[in-house]
Order: sequence, then C-alpha cells, then structure tokens
Amino acid sequence: MSQTQEWEASNAVRLTGRQWIGVGLFAVVLFFGAPRLWSRWEKLEFEPDYRVPHSLGSDYWIYRRWTQIAASNCDVMVIGDSAIWGPYVTRDQTLSAHLNRLAGRQRFANLAVEGMHPAALAGLVEFHGAAYAGKKVVLQWNPLWLSDPRLDLRETEFDFNHPQLVPQFSPKIPCLKEDTSHRIGNSLERGVDFCDWTNHLQTAYFEAKSIPLWTIDHPRENPLKPVVMLRLPPSDDRPEEGKAVSWAEKRMPRRDFEWVDLETSIQWRSFRRIVETLERRGCVVFVLLGPFNEPMLKDGSLEAYVKIRGAAESWLKARNTSFWTAPPLPSEMYADASHPLSAGYLHLARQLAPQAFFK
Repeated sequence: MSQTQEWEASNAVRLTGRQWIGVGLFAVVLFFGAPRLWSRWEKLEFEPDYRVPHSLGSDYWIYRRWTQIAASNCDVMVIGDSAIWGPYVTRDQTLSAHLNRLAGRQRFANLAVEGMHPAALAGLVEFHGAAYAGKKVVLQWNPLWLSDPRLDLRETEFDFNHPQLVPQFSPKIPCLKEDTSHRIGNSLERGVDFCDWTNHLQTAYFEAKSIPLWTIDHPRENPLKPVVMLRLPPSDDRPEEGKAVSWAEKRMPRRDFEWVDLETSIQWRSFRRIVETLERRGCVVFVLLGPFNEPMLKDGSLEAYVKIRGAAESWLKARNTSFWTAPPLPSEMYADASHPLSAGYLHLARQLAPQAFFK
C-alpha cells in the first residue's frame, strides 16, 4: 500500500484551516451569545411578591435574572432560606409580602430559596448575587442550621442541599461527597453564564435531567417541544397540602436540640462570610435574628440556644452591623421550629415596619 494513500472512513470529517476557524468562531458566539439571546426570548417579568418556584430552587441562572429584575423594581432585597421563602403560606402571605402591604407599595423583594443553608447562601451571594451591590439587604439568620451536627455539615454521611455552592476544597466540608473531578468542574463552572444556562434548560424543561437521559425516560416525546413552548413554572402560590397548621396541631413534641459550638460551626462561619461579602459590595445590611419557636425547646436546649444567639449578637455589634433579635412569636403562629404561618409573618412585619431601616 502506498504511503500517500489515504484511508477512507464514513465517519471521518476533514476540515480545512478556514473551516476550523469558522467552527471556533461559532463556538465563541454560542458560548457568549446563547444565554443573552435566551433571556430575551424567555419571559421573566417583575411580578408582585414573586418568589422563585420550588422546582427552580437549584436554577441559579433564573435566580440571577430574578435578582436583577427585583433590584430594578424594589428598594430592599430580603434573602434567606425557607423561613423567608414561606413553605406554609402563599406568596402573598410571606414576610416580604406583608411588609409591602404595610409600606403601601412593592419595596421588598423575596429573594429567599428553600433549603438555602448559610454555606450555600454564601456561594449564591458571591457567584450569583452581583445585583445586590449597593442595595439594602435584609438577611435572616435561622439558628436551626446550628441545632444539629448534620445540619452544620459535620457528618460525613449526610446529603445536603445545593452542594455546588459550598466551598469545594477549602475550607473542608466533611459531608461533601463529590469526587475530585466533580469538585474541579463545580469550581470552574461557578458564575459562568453558559454553564448556568445549560443547567437552567435541564432544570426548567427536562426535569433536571440531561437531554439524553430525558429522552430515555420519554421515548415518544419530542425533546424540542418543552423548549419551544418556553413556559417557566409559575411562582409557587400554595402551601404544602395539609401542613399549614401550627406545630401544636401537628402534635410535634418539644425538642432537645444538639447545638453545635458557634466558634467551630461551619454554618456560622459561612453566615459571617455572607455579611462580609454584602458589606464589601456596598450593601446596607440588616440582620434579622430569628424568630425561633422557643416554646418548642426543652429547658436545657433553650439555655444553649440563648447563649448561641447572644454570641451572634456580640459579633454583629462588634462590626457595627445593624440587626434585630426577633422576640418569640406566639407559639401557635409557628408551623414547626423555625417556619411561621401567615399570622406569624404578619406579626413579625408589624414589629419590623416601625424601625428606621424599614422606613
């Protein structure tokens, strides 16, 4: 066989130098242009008391778009976990919604996300919260994340929410199970618009699955159909079925929480990082400590909680960060240890509204 003879293969694609340049330019345009074009096609407009739907809780591309819209229409960003999001109330019964009614206009935006513990929220603020810069921010501290070593991410055998947002290498998160390649990928993809956009497509239109996996589960459906329709899930407007009742009606027992030490707590260290990041970006930060269902705590657990809360107050005072410790709500206004019912959010809003920060 001659050395100059070329092998022919049906799957071979040979490109000239110019063609490779064309492919490269197309890839660059797709990488930078596709997310921007998609944000124009996909409708996401300001709605009163909007909150990110539960099904899009890990869709950080949508979250970033919503923060930009909210920052353009509201004065105050209210951030936190489900205690602010409001799983036991409709979206017009949350804390931010009650504050808006008391203010007489849409001043407060609900930017909370369910399951967003401090270690994840710190990453969300850092990589997806650029729109917070220079704004007033109400940051809620939920002590529940310090009530158990597992919730503090100390246990090695514990599945937790939003692992992509926590530190991947340093400081060490004991219960982060990702292998090294996934950790490197998570680190490189953070805040990269194209990566967040592809994750958005999977989360919003393909049941949080890759397209090949989705087609296996839906062999007779056209994979382009969900995308072409461009219908985002609506902002959740219903509390969980049968759960919007007080903890007493559910007959939940009093608890003896296994509080962690504040000085070594992963979640408290992360919360401090959130405050520092926001203030570094020129935000006017107001920390809401609690409220927490103290009547649900047994005596020894209550004493430990009061000490932890006092230490948190001391740290905020030392750095001159504005804060307010919410007194316990009437016990019947809690659905559990940390989630108020609608009456509880209204009660809390009435206590907050007269303060200077909220005027």
